[in-house]
Amino acid sequence: MKLELNIWRQAAPKAKGKFERYQLDDLDAHMSVPEMLDHLNTKLIKSGGDPVAFESDCREGICGQCGFVINGDMHSPEKRTTSCQTHLRSFSDGDTLYLEPFRAGSFPVKKDLVIDRSAFDRIIAAGGYIGVNTGQASEANSTLIRHDLAEQAFDASACIGCGACVAACKNASASLFTSAKISHLSMLPQGLPEAEQRVKNMVAQMDAEGFGACSFTGACEAVCPQAISIQNIVDMNLRWRKAL
Repeated sequence: MKLELNIWRQAAPKAKGKFERYQLDDLDAHMSVPEMLDHLNTKLIKSGGDPVAFESDCREGICGQCGFVINGDMHSPEKRTTSCQTHLRSFSDGDTLYLEPFRAGSFPVKKDLVIDRSAFDRIIAAGGYIGVNTGQASEANSTLIRHDLAEQAFDASACIGCGACVAACKNASASLFTSAKISHLSMLPQGLPEAEQRVKNMVAQMDAEGFGACSFTGACEAVCPQAISIQNIVDMNLRWRKAL
């Protein structure tokens, strides 16, 4: 399989970046996109060139670190699919691909396709946890939780923190990410004691990180590989107003 790759190359956060072209004509349609980049990097290293910097960890669509833009699509041209779960059979032989990092002021480019998502970590540190003293571990089923609540909390907790929602939003809002992390704790009885302080702290940190306001266009939900619902944003706003 043959593909022409135009990849964003940027040596450092403050450096000027540009697209560089690479021609590969020995690809396998069953390769994933990260495997394609591994293949390219092997060639670059052997020829004395600088390998393309990109992130990946689990390569199973779980960790979210692999995310970047492919031909204008967040992660992948395939719906509900991460970059690492996108295979070259999603493209046609001879296609031209443009690969670039997620673009958002709060996600500065570190190098090439790698962005700094540490703003998300600071939002989590502001309140995305349960801080009760549990003592000895209790029986897992001792706290009864309604099935519908458990399912809703599980759906919200599926957020992998990839940042596609921010990159797709015209305001670079982190509301979908933040609301999902608030919802999955606040829906459960274990998270209720700190619910008010949690939403105030996490929303305040989100604003402090420079993310934009949500104008509820739904672009975030449309590109989310885990199909996180924008209903979480509605719930977050209601919780935040009640907590004031």
